[in-house]
Amino acid sequence: MNQIRFLTLAPQEEGSVKEQPVSEVRTRPSWQFDWALNRVDNSVRKTGRIPKALLLRIFQEISKAGCPGSNQTLLLLQSCGAVLPEVLSPERTELAHMIWDKMKELGAVYDTSHYNALLKVYLQNEHKFSPTEFLARMEEANVQPNRVTYQRLIAAYCNEGDIEGASKILGFMKSKDLPITEAVFSSLVKGHARSGDMKSAENILSVMRMAGVEPGPDTYLSLLNVYAEKGDVDSIKKTLEQVEKTEGYLTDRILMQVILSLAKAGYPQHIEDIKGRIRFERELIPDVMNLCLTLITHGFEDISFNILKSLSHLAREDMDQGSFFLQHCVNRDLPVSKLKQFCTELKEAKMHSAPLPFILRCALETNRLALAIDVMKIMKEEGLPLRPHYCWPLLVAYQKENNLKGIFEVLKVMHKLGVDLDAETYTDYVFKNFADTETAHAQLKENGCLFESVGLYTAELRSEALHGRLDKVLSILSSANTPAIDCRLFRNSLISGFKSSDDVQLWSKITELLYKDERYCLTPPGPTEAVGYFLYHLIDSMSDSEVQAKEERLRQYFHQLKKMNIVIPTSHYNGICRLLDSSQVPELIKDAGLLCNKKSLSTDNIPESAKSDVSALEKKLEKRKAENQPITDVLKQLIHALCEEENMQKALEVKAKYEPDMVVGGYAALINLCCRHDNVEEAMNLKEKVFPRNSPVALDSGKYVALVEALEKHGRLEDAINILTEMKEKDVPISGRTVASFLRILNAAAMRGEVETVNRLHETIANLGLVQTAALHAPLITVHLEKGDMPAALEALISCYKKYGKILQLHNIYCKLVEKGDADLLQKVSDFVSREYGDMMALYDLFFAFLQTGKYKEAKKVIETPGLRAHPGRLQWFARRCIVNKQMEVLEQLVEITRNLFECDRDKMYYHLLELCESNKDWGKAEAIWTKIQEENIVPREKTLILLADIFEKNDQVVPFEVPKGRPEDSRSAPSGEELEIRVLCNQNKAKEAYDIFRRMQKDESHYRSCDILVKALLTQNCLDEALDVKRIAETHIKGFTLNSAASSLLIISQVRRDYLKDALAVLKGMLDSGTLPTRPAVTALIQAMAEKGDLKNLQVLENILGDVTKSLGLSNSLIPNAIALAHTKSNDLDAAVKYLEPLLISGAQNPDQAVKSISYLLRIVSEEGLEPALEKFGAMAERLASQFGIYRPVTDLFLQYVSADRVDDARSLIQRWNAIVQEKRTLGRFMARSASKPGQAKKIETLLELIPEHLNPAVAYRYLLRCYELDGDVASVKATYEKTKAKNIELHEISLKSLATFLKKVGEPVPFTEPPETFKFYVEKWKNRRLEAS
Repeated sequence: MNQIRFLTLAPQEEGSVKEQPVSEVRTRPSWQFDWALNRVDNSVRKTGRIPKALLLRIFQEISKAGCPGSNQTLLLLQSCGAVLPEVLSPERTELAHMIWDKMKELGAVYDTSHYNALLKVYLQNEHKFSPTEFLARMEEANVQPNRVTYQRLIAAYCNEGDIEGASKILGFMKSKDLPITEAVFSSLVKGHARSGDMKSAENILSVMRMAGVEPGPDTYLSLLNVYAEKGDVDSIKKTLEQVEKTEGYLTDRILMQVILSLAKAGYPQHIEDIKGRIRFERELIPDVMNLCLTLITHGFEDISFNILKSLSHLAREDMDQGSFFLQHCVNRDLPVSKLKQFCTELKEAKMHSAPLPFILRCALETNRLALAIDVMKIMKEEGLPLRPHYCWPLLVAYQKENNLKGIFEVLKVMHKLGVDLDAETYTDYVFKNFADTETAHAQLKENGCLFESVGLYTAELRSEALHGRLDKVLSILSSANTPAIDCRLFRNSLISGFKSSDDVQLWSKITELLYKDERYCLTPPGPTEAVGYFLYHLIDSMSDSEVQAKEERLRQYFHQLKKMNIVIPTSHYNGICRLLDSSQVPELIKDAGLLCNKKSLSTDNIPESAKSDVSALEKKLEKRKAENQPITDVLKQLIHALCEEENMQKALEVKAKYEPDMVVGGYAALINLCCRHDNVEEAMNLKEKVFPRNSPVALDSGKYVALVEALEKHGRLEDAINILTEMKEKDVPISGRTVASFLRILNAAAMRGEVETVNRLHETIANLGLVQTAALHAPLITVHLEKGDMPAALEALISCYKKYGKILQLHNIYCKLVEKGDADLLQKVSDFVSREYGDMMALYDLFFAFLQTGKYKEAKKVIETPGLRAHPGRLQWFARRCIVNKQMEVLEQLVEITRNLFECDRDKMYYHLLELCESNKDWGKAEAIWTKIQEENIVPREKTLILLADIFEKNDQVVPFEVPKGRPEDSRSAPSGEELEIRVLCNQNKAKEAYDIFRRMQKDESHYRSCDILVKALLTQNCLDEALDVKRIAETHIKGFTLNSAASSLLIISQVRRDYLKDALAVLKGMLDSGTLPTRPAVTALIQAMAEKGDLKNLQVLENILGDVTKSLGLSNSLIPNAIALAHTKSNDLDAAVKYLEPLLISGAQNPDQAVKSISYLLRIVSEEGLEPALEKFGAMAERLASQFGIYRPVTDLFLQYVSADRVDDARSLIQRWNAIVQEKRTLGRFMARSASKPGQAKKIETLLELIPEHLNPAVAYRYLLRCYELDGDVASVKATYEKTKAKNIELHEISLKSLATFLKKVGEPVPFTEPPETFKFYVEKWKNRRLEAS
């Protein structure tokens, strides 16, 4: 594409947009593309690359929608650079230009960030362009360049060695007081080197230091790359050694970039030296893969393969390595000899179990027909199996071209290679090219590819039957030349032929052949079953009207079969009777009976009284006393009124004067009053007098806590402990407020440094089980931190963990130790955390401590530890801490230092920074952050852009980008008094009271959030009508009100429970239309309920409106197809269910992108509901898929359903027929894992061990079995199973041994082995880390 035309077009569009307000015509909600943004974001963070197919798919979706948003356009542009290692640079640039033009055509708004992204793409693709013209066109279009723009234009000049051009822009930046960053200096290193001035390039590092900028990894990479371009390996080594002395090391990623530069510059002989410095560990696999792909793209496949083999020490038996390498080699059209060489070496290195079949698959998927045939020939030579469906894509390609010669050649190749020419091959890919089977037969014979086989005859039978030519069917079946064929292979086609014919004689003769000719009943239980199944399915396939129309013919048919002595089993007869009865032809039932041997057939809260005036109460009391009337109630009111006035002296005087008439409630109020006034003696006297320990009468928890607090404060520790003990003895209810009070008491003592008080009180509260919360243990450590006794604090930390399994105050301990510089204790605490939670957690704790204490250089070294990954939860915790404490510098350092952290969500990190900017009302800082976001080439999410725009707008600044439509979920305004009360009541599970307040209050925009909260609380308490009322009122009174995702999803679930499915569907549709995503449980509940109802119409509506949302929700691809099949089943249309499901399962097995693989949900429901004909029908489908297509997942699901339903004989019979089930290791493993997650499931794993013991991993199977017995509390079975593992020499996993030891100790049994020393959590974390590394 012409560059000048491109640069002219872009600014013209920009200029026209800038003069007008942002268009409101965004017809599709932004979340429609969330799946795209998330897929790309995850792909880049986890692998460092994006598949070209994914990028094109997103581009097509956005183009089709016709509403590109700013960040969607930015996403597309940024994806055209180095993150496409499988695409050549010129092609990537062309792609960027195409996207720019198309998005402009669709009305995209381009701002500085888009131009900067384009510049980045040019630089990464080494695309030559005019920087001055680019800058001039931007300025003409009123798009203001920023620091990032100038940095990248300098880089463009330097790429060409044009130091003069770079200097002009550098001078301009200085005149504008723009900071000169490391990026600029790194570009200058390259610029001087490419201009031939290596001395100036090397001196840049000194210039940087003089300017106060320390050379970083980017600078060293730039220097190393220019050495590599010149093949100066000595200077490379010297620089690396120098960096190791000063900086410690350079990351492996940088060394890999140097390898790429050496390869591109033509110096492969030096690569081995650099490669030797790289630590090829699991954490580096994504970077190694990207290097390999880039090398292949540039034609250096041998170097790439050499790099790939460096990972051979990480190979595992259950996981192939190098598939990505082979696929890209196929895509780059490498010769078959080269591919064979790579396959052989990968196999020898035990890195890939089946490289040749994998290459064949790649060739077929990319329509490389010649390569596919060559690979199949090699596979034949090596004795590898060749399956018919390998050749189907070749036949389809020739079929589209109407190339009969090509089809004949493929058939000849298949025959020559010994590939079974099965019925599906002929039926679906050969016969369709001819008018009829006779023509096909003749043409095949004429061209030398008529290979008579079971497949050919089966296909002919199917074809003739489907066309209603039953005479031809009878002829073929009668022929002595016809080989033995299982009638199940053509049963469905034959049924279709019967339905289209009225010739009862042909029906009968064909059925007689099926019954009496052994060729057509090859498998047990024989002809009786086979014909019984055939008749059942024949009737089942007919509609009621068809059965009624053919009633007389069916009667004749049954009588003819009787004359032929044909008999069917009772179970099949019963099924046929049910079908005939439902079709309203009861007279036929007795005719069908001719074929059967006649055997047996089948507390409202009461509001407080208004407070009375004290003086009025006193007068009333005296009057009643004088009149000799009861004074108890008035006395109690007076005592409470005096307590509210905090008048302790007067209250005690009243108590003394009227003591005989005092009641328990009055004494309790007085005790509380005395505690508040530190009158401990009087409080205890009253307590012992009225509420002695041996009395059944108890105070409420608040009064007891007040006593404990007062006693502890006055040094009466033993009395305080006695009060706590009494609370336990009298079973006093503990509320959340009580827990908070205990924590307050402990923390107060800790802040005073009273170690004994804290320890004794804590020990009593914990031992008595009064409180079950981790926060209770924190004061045990706090007390030592306040005293500065770090060894004791660390000892308390470890003790807490051993006793209660909780690690508390760790961050504070780390920070104190870092401040004190106590290296020994730091090492001790790090060793402890590493041992319990793994090295990664210890590194993060140390990292946060260094950040918190301002030791940023040390923090940077920690985060650069090889193999360290981003931990979103930990990073968010620290970021939130910084925001709460308004620590801008610390948060900025966190964001900067984690820049190159693997899998770090950069948008989220910058979002945290912007949150603090908003809190500080610092728009200037926010503007600088916007520049940094562009500098890092980040595509911000919509909520980030909305927050940034809010900051600019609130400070009367121009927003420099298109603001996405929509509103953030969380309202930022402070709640009103009534709203706060509603929230509090909802949190206390008092939704009805909150609803009453809501009904009385004024509704306006400020109550937006409380409506969501109230609806959710009402639904949680099963108050659907009230929730709908709140929703209706809110929609009426609050402009633009829509329920949030959580509340709407809960509403859907509630409506499903009430069987209001249409209402639930309407709510779901409204959510999607408004741009809100439902939760996965809500959608799943609705789908399953509709399936149970047989509501096929609304299920299909639901499938259509969900569309791509299923990806965002994480719904199983198999859920909706299973549900639709179940709906057909519930509607008594099993044929439709099979017809719908079968093609999806075939497609899912052959195309990983259409992963409808499992039918476990469908089988479970029909089995649990006793729908035996349905189970048989789906079972037959599963077996057909296994026999004809080699697809074993459905038959595995059937096997596992039999196991779940305790149908052991059926399961055994199935596994005998389909031994390939045992190869579905992952499915079997998941089944056992699910079984071991809840009690009462041990029988399932016992059955698996009985049926397929040699095909299960013994350690895994017995681990799950032991876990089942532990959940059941079955001590005898646990002990017996452990002894069995010992006898079989099965080595149990550490997790199993730890769990087993814990269980045995809990039930008071001895542990018959050495218990693993670490915690259960430690071994689980260790196992998870291994899984993570393997992925």
